[in-house]
Amino acid sequence: MTRTKNGLRLAAAVVGISALALTGCTSASEDSNSGGSGESSAPITLGTTDKVTSLDPAGSYDNGSFMVMNQIFPFLLNSEPGSPEPSMSLAESAEFTTPTEYTVKLKSGLKWANGHDLDSKDVKFTFDRQLKIADPNGPSSLLGNVESIEAPDATTVVFKLKVGNDQTFPQVLTSPVGPIVDDEVFPADKLLEDQKIVEGKAFGGQYVIDSYSKNNLISFSANDSYAGVLGKPANSKAAIKYYADANNLKLEVQEGKIDVAWRSLTPTDIEDLGKDENLAVHKGPGGELRYIVFNFDTMPYGAKTADADEAKSLAVRQAAAHLVDREAIAKNVYKDTYTPAYSYVPQGFTGAAEPLKDMYGTDGKPDAANAKKVLEDAGVETPVKLALQYNPDHYGPNSGDEYALVEKQLEADGLFDVDLKSTEWVTYQKQRVTDYPAYQLGWFPDYSDADNYLSPFFAKDNFLSNNYDNPEVDKLIADQRGMTDAGERTAAIGKLQTMVAEDLSTLPLLQGSQVAVAGKDVKDVDKTLDASFKFRLGVLSK
Repeated sequence: MTRTKNGLRLAAAVVGISALALTGCTSASEDSNSGGSGESSAPITLGTTDKVTSLDPAGSYDNGSFMVMNQIFPFLLNSEPGSPEPSMSLAESAEFTTPTEYTVKLKSGLKWANGHDLDSKDVKFTFDRQLKIADPNGPSSLLGNVESIEAPDATTVVFKLKVGNDQTFPQVLTSPVGPIVDDEVFPADKLLEDQKIVEGKAFGGQYVIDSYSKNNLISFSANDSYAGVLGKPANSKAAIKYYADANNLKLEVQEGKIDVAWRSLTPTDIEDLGKDENLAVHKGPGGELRYIVFNFDTMPYGAKTADADEAKSLAVRQAAAHLVDREAIAKNVYKDTYTPAYSYVPQGFTGAAEPLKDMYGTDGKPDAANAKKVLEDAGVETPVKLALQYNPDHYGPNSGDEYALVEKQLEADGLFDVDLKSTEWVTYQKQRVTDYPAYQLGWFPDYSDADNYLSPFFAKDNFLSNNYDNPEVDKLIADQRGMTDAGERTAAIGKLQTMVAEDLSTLPLLQGSQVAVAGKDVKDVDKTLDASFKFRLGVLSK
């Protein structure tokens, strides 16, 4: 999500990336240097329907942008393929030196791809900048526990924290707020346009960008200056090709024109591609959450509506929770590639519970009688007119079917009159904060901890910017981060899920998994679908 402008559209760049795309389709058997150990000269090409909103880490908080950032920016800590645990990357060491001070020692002699020194000044600049810009579509909310950052010398950074012993902080440094930027290229108080980043060669990840056509095709080459935990990339060249239509993505992976298709294919396409002997379907751990966001100011009876009424607004949200049929959506729309979500923390994470199953509907199934009673008791006239927005491209081609079914479920008993509309992602991600009373979002976790499903949504001044504010929830979110007793922290996470289920600022629908389809010659795909939920081109080989 971003406010920056589109990147370069120069013909020379397009010619360059087109040539790379063609060579990237060359199979391992056609290149004498591909396969085996060491770096391959054959480019590897990934296809996706995800969109880049901004290359500036302060201006985007979405899966498509973060996937590119993982190729081009360095991190203090990063997760190795196959593990969700943070490892030293730019950092030589990182530890709590006091309960409220997390001290990072950098490796010496680090360089950016443009030749600039990469030192503690860049690190302090990066996080100060995130906090100063605090873009509503950026990830600065992940730094909510940071009081200040100091850089006493060129290789030392000290993060001063509000809550001591923050068990999530090492994970935060691996998240979308963690990419380090070059203080000689990026401005301190505003976002930088994509093309300025490319021109400034402000790269410190495994790859640098050679040519950039936003949401069309990006070409990469190995960064000789990279000194992080991921090591030298397996392929000296790589490309990401973007598709507006999942059908074209499916066709090109079938024809061998791309090596890997990752996000988003339809459930039917995945099933069909799994039967192709030249392809392999890879599945990774599921942390994706799909949900409806309610804007507490503009939803029916919201705080800034003409008939504002907090009790009636809550009743509307509760009625919707009583009416949605998650099992029907998972089965009929997604062929059970998603599962029903009855909480805010997906199953499989420590502390996950299912309060929505007990509090709304009947054992998780819709209950129109309860929905009607909730509305009647609050004095809400029916049908409730609800404007509901969804996005047809960013969350996969089945979103239209998903929200058509949600509309049908809400209207089935005459309790709601839904005005369902869709908007393309580039516009959607800008308007969703101000213009939509209720709308679709999906969440791809930043790190493998239940807190990442709580802090960004329910802490004060959260990423959603949906005007939800519960001081008790905010305090417990802050407190649980510093709980060093695992049992105490697990109990707090469970309590938080019940508290936010009572408020219903969002309505979870589905929990998903990661799926990639790749040619048989592409290796290590499963490592890119690890529990850290990052996709790294540099780890793939062919």
